[in-house]
Amino acid sequence: MQKVIQRLNGHLLFSRINHNLPSINTIRLTNTKNDLKEHRARVMARGLPEKKPLPGVKSIILVASGKGGVGKTTTAVNLACAMKVIEPDKEIGLLDADVFGPSVPLMMNITGEPMLNDDNLIEPILNYGVKCMSMGLLVSGENAVVWRGLMVMQALDRLTRHVAWGPLDCLVVDTPPGTGDTHLSLAQNLPIDGALIVTTPQSAALQVTKRGVNMFEKLKVPIIGLVENMSHALCTECGTVNYVFGNETKRTADEMRLEIIESFEVDQNMSECINSGKPAIYALPDSIHAEKYRHLANKVFKYIDDKEKEQVKAT
Repeated sequence: MQKVIQRLNGHLLFSRINHNLPSINTIRLTNTKNDLKEHRARVMARGLPEKKPLPGVKSIILVASGKGGVGKTTTAVNLACAMKVIEPDKEIGLLDADVFGPSVPLMMNITGEPMLNDDNLIEPILNYGVKCMSMGLLVSGENAVVWRGLMVMQALDRLTRHVAWGPLDCLVVDTPPGTGDTHLSLAQNLPIDGALIVTTPQSAALQVTKRGVNMFEKLKVPIIGLVENMSHALCTECGTVNYVFGNETKRTADEMRLEIIESFEVDQNMSECINSGKPAIYALPDSIHAEKYRHLANKVFKYIDDKEKEQVKAT
C-alpha cells in the first residue's frame, strides 16, 4: 500500500480517500435548535463560578467604557472622591482593575508598596479619604505587565479577594476599556450592583459603547446610565457652545433606552488635575466639573438606595 501511495499525486490520493468515505448524506441530526440552546445553557451553567460578595463591601459599582481615552478613569476617581465628600460618614473604595494600564496611582497621588495585615491581606492605600488599590502599586512604573489571560485573572482575584476592603459602603471599580476577560470575570465572580458607561460624542466611541452595553446586558449587570465626556467646548471669549466632536450621544442613548446622567465639557484644568494627582472635586471644588461630579455621586447613591429598598421588598 505504501508503494501505491508514493506513486499517486496528491489529487488522486485525496480522490481515493474521499471515494472510500461514507456519504455525508447518511448522517442525520436528531437534535432541534431548542435542544442545542438547552445544551449550551447547561454547559455554561457548569462553567460559571459562584458569585460571592467581598467581605465587608455593601455595594460594587463598575465604571466602564468600550473605547479607551474617553475619560473613564477620571470619572471613576472623581466619582469615588465626590461620594466621600457628600457623604463623609460613608466608607468608599476605589479599585483600579486595569492591570495593563493602571492610572489610578497617578490621579490619586498614591505611591509605595502596600503592606500586609495580620490576616495576610493587602491593606489598601488611603488618600482623600478613599481606600485605593491598583496593580500600579504592585509593579514598578517602568515595567510593562506582559501576561496571558490566566495570569490577569489571578491578579484580579488578588486585587479583589486578597485586599482588606471592608468595611466599605461602596467600591468603585475602574475597569479597562473594551469588552474583555476582566469584565467577564468581575461580572461572574462578584455581585455587581450596576455599571456606569463612559463615552464621548465621536461615532467611533459611540459604536463601541453599544457593544459595551450589549455585553453588560448579556452578563445581567444593570446599567445605571451614560456619562458623556468632552461633550462640547466653551469659547473663552464669548461663551459660545461648540460641539467639536459631534452631538450624537443623545440619539444613541435614546436608541439604547439609557439616561445620560451627566455631560462634561472640555476643560484644560482637568488635565492639570490629572497630572498633579489632585482630583477636580478637591482641586476645583467651586468649578462646574466639581458640581457635576457631586451630582453624579448623588445619582449613584440614590440608585444604590433604591436597589436596596427593592431587595427588601422582594424578601
